[in-house]
Amino acid sequence: MSETASSPGDDEHVDEAQNERLQKAVIVAVRAGQRPRVLAEGKRYAALLNAPLVVVHVDVTRFVTFEDPDGMVHSAPIDLNIDTGAEEFAQVRAESEKALAGSGLTWTARQLVGDPALSIKHLVHELDAQLIVVGTRSRGIGESIREFFTGSVAARLSHRQSTPILVVPLEEPVPDDKKDPWAE
Repeated sequence: MSETASSPGDDEHVDEAQNERLQKAVIVAVRAGQRPRVLAEGKRYAALLNAPLVVVHVDVTRFVTFEDPDGMVHSAPIDLNIDTGAEEFAQVRAESEKALAGSGLTWTARQLVGDPALSIKHLVHELDAQLIVVGTRSRGIGESIREFFTGSVAARLSHRQSTPILVVPLEEPVPDDKKDPWAE
């Protein structure tokens, strides 16, 4: 059963009652159009742990400007095209609804903003999450450049908080006789 999902227009404000229902959740970070394996693993572990599932999309085109004492987060766009993040979140929500239909899980989708590792870390702390599920990066020059500037989300999370992280491979494994993708 899906709960109400936050959207970028909500200024990331989610009521305390919803956060209370999501305590000890499994958090799965997804991108629009990503292979469904990451969400499937999050779904599997949420069922195994009898935990709620929080599907998270991080809008990296926005940044946090300040947070009110009551937890309401205010954000501003880096780019004037603020619809990109909203469109991606709508796609993530639709993909999640399809994948989680009939699962019997309590789940919600949340849009976070800013640095992926830091925003996920904040949510993990807020919900006292049991597990974080993330995918590996895609191969290619664009992803290599992005990772050069932002670093690996999984690696950064592993050094900044204590909740276990499940890293799900998104592509076929690199053969042993090939160069490591991060060395490209």
